[in-house]
Amino acid sequence: MHFHGYAWTGAKRRFDEEALRRPPHPEPPPADGRPELIQRYREVAAEFPVADLPPLETARWLIKPGALVRGTWDDPAQAAGWLGERVAAYASRFAAEPDRDRGRPAALARCAAARLGWGGDVSHGFYLERPAFLSLALVCCSPNRALPELDCPLGHGPSGAGESGRRLTSRWSSRR
Repeated sequence: MHFHGYAWTGAKRRFDEEALRRPPHPEPPPADGRPELIQRYREVAAEFPVADLPPLETARWLIKPGALVRGTWDDPAQAAGWLGERVAAYASRFAAEPDRDRGRPAALARCAAARLGWGGDVSHGFYLERPAFLSLALVCCSPNRALPELDCPLGHGPSGAGESGRRLTSRWSSRR
């Protein structure tokens, strides 16, 4: 088991495009259905797997391209540390005053480590100034508890790649 970190920051109105944040229905509309319904289904089916928008179900990040993975760890505490670092980096831009509390990043990291320890996923969202939105997620992989049929987006095997506690990859830039 290993953990992937995901981060998305963007305009709140883009984040609100829920049709692109959920997978298409497993059954396509009937061929003789309304043309606009068929067209919308095709758009969502083509765009959901590649859109950089955070999925409504955290585990579905695993369907997205591997290039969206910001880091991979096989130790829950290190993955949670990444989350805490990201929260701390953005804290001054949070719209809600309680989210700016200095102790919040460490508290969220502790809770994340505990949840990841039993194979759960972690997802947090924060309103930023302008209005913008920050979405952070840590997804358990190989297998994921919620959707065990999903493959690792980076092709790691069932037990990850590397010794326990070693950071596998990181693609996070220091830009905010």
